[in-house]
Amino acid sequence: MTNRFTKAALAATFATAAFASTGAQAATATATARAQILQQLTVTRTADLDYATIVTGAAASTVVVTPGGVRTCGVGLVCTGTATAAAFNVVGTIGQVATVSVPATVSLVSGGNTMSSTLVSSTALMTLAAVNNFQVGGTLSVGASQADGAYAGVFTVTVNYQ
Repeated sequence: MTNRFTKAALAATFATAAFASTGAQAATATATARAQILQQLTVTRTADLDYATIVTGAAASTVVVTPGGVRTCGVGLVCTGTATAAAFNVVGTIGQVATVSVPATVSLVSGGNTMSSTLVSSTALMTLAAVNNFQVGGTLSVGASQADGAYAGVFTVTVNYQ
């Protein structure tokens, strides 16, 4: 009988050891779940790109308004009035980097007549702070004896987190 108990005890010990050794092979690790929430970007127009008043000439020429708002009137044209660069204000999460995209051109239309303007931004990249502004200037192509009228065109700027 002692022999039977000894065999049973040995069998139980081996079974326990077999199960324990399987558990000894298991390994665990932990990970952290994270998310960073950024404030939604807003862009507000604070000024329009305005080439002001232009008296056309016999030859085609251009009028340039820099992103800084400085106007240069091309040969054969007469420019009057106050020219302005378009200006925009951006609000977002301070310290984050944002990209600024401006279309290459915009068409200005008056009735059936058009002119084209190339566009240029004062920046393509900005690190957001409490106050964030950028400007857009352009070069307006005025045709020879361009038809008179009040020309206008709309362009869209895009600001995205990088």
